[in-house]
Amino acid sequence: MTDLATTPLPPSAFLAPAILLSGSVDYQMYADFRQKLETVPDNGLIVVELTTLGGDPEVARVMGEDIRFLSEMSPQRRFVFLGKAAVYSAGTTFLSFFATENRYLTRGTRLMIHERKMSQTVQVDGPLTTCTASLKAVLHEIEESIIIQNEGFENLIRGSQVTMDEVLEKAPANWYVEAHEALRLGLIAGVI
Repeated sequence: MTDLATTPLPPSAFLAPAILLSGSVDYQMYADFRQKLETVPDNGLIVVELTTLGGDPEVARVMGEDIRFLSEMSPQRRFVFLGKAAVYSAGTTFLSFFATENRYLTRGTRLMIHERKMSQTVQVDGPLTTCTASLKAVLHEIEESIIIQNEGFENLIRGSQVTMDEVLEKAPANWYVEAHEALRLGLIAGVI
């Protein structure tokens, strides 16, 4: 990595974010994100600012994969996350795709970390063999969603003082982490 990739950033580095996102993490946000991503410079610092109360975790993962891929393919660019006020749920998922040294929050910002949620009614109706197949399909969906959720938790806490056991204990009840606490725990690089 170059010095650019790891140097702590001063507040002045965040004066003009290249990509400003706010609202629900959904396909509209993704379209806006992709459009803005097309216009960013080919080198240097690229700040992505986000304020969100959450949204679709799969959309957050797609946006995050774009950041991961571009970070790997364009080492001359440094993609940095700036969270403002609220970075909840899917927003925290998106943050987890940025390297820890590229995660910043403004003072007073809260991260909210929670388990994925599911709301589904299972109706058992029909021949017995198809009933068991339907129930197994729902069980497999839950099991795979837990694996994906835990991969996101691992990305978030990698290199920090937070353990997976701690996340798994606190996430079911919506774990709120204030910016300075996130810094102390090693989840972010700085508070501006």
